[in-house]
Amino acid sequence: MAGLGRSFAFVDLPDGKITAFANPEEEVLGNRFNDGKCDRQGRFWAGTMDLRATRPTGTLYRLDTKLRVAPVLSGLAITNGVGWSPDDKTLYVTDSNNREILAFDFDAHSGEVSGRREFARVPATDGFPDGLTVSADGDVWSAHWDGWRVTRYSAGGAVREIIWMPVPRPTSCMFGGADLSTLFVTSATDGLTDEELDNAPLSGGLFAVSTGAVGLSEPSFAG
Repeated sequence: MAGLGRSFAFVDLPDGKITAFANPEEEVLGNRFNDGKCDRQGRFWAGTMDLRATRPTGTLYRLDTKLRVAPVLSGLAITNGVGWSPDDKTLYVTDSNNREILAFDFDAHSGEVSGRREFARVPATDGFPDGLTVSADGDVWSAHWDGWRVTRYSAGGAVREIIWMPVPRPTSCMFGGADLSTLFVTSATDGLTDEELDNAPLSGGLFAVSTGAVGLSEPSFAG
């Protein structure tokens, strides 16, 4: 399951066949899907963003296992990294343009959210929060676009650790490996000048980081 362009779509990995089946923003021509993830009940959550990354036209959607689409959170220019606490009681959503990670009370049974609050705010000097993941201890790990880092936050929103990266634009992170103890970090070259690329030649690479933490197994779509 994926959000591709402006539609939800089935992706057949063996043969590459893509079957789009729902476009929740037919009237919003300047948007595209950005980041998405499945919850532990098998629902797929994916958010849209303004192509120019300036207008607050993005929305986070919930796609349930019967392929019903529901808007959950609107008014975001770039809807980004999504994750859940280990006890399934908190949903994290990244509002990149406003440089904040939001937290919500999460009802795992219904998929409903409430109690919007700011979990963490990123200073302008530290870039923009992008993709995130949550480790088994409840810490939140956020890649910072234009920040040269991945920041580890406690469940209370305090900065616990900064992992400095050799690239300016880390885009997301996820734990993997046989024991889920390796943090894999993606990065981008998009928008970097030739000089910036000369100064950070590993931009666009995938990195493996030993952190001492252990991740959570990520579920698949159950539709």
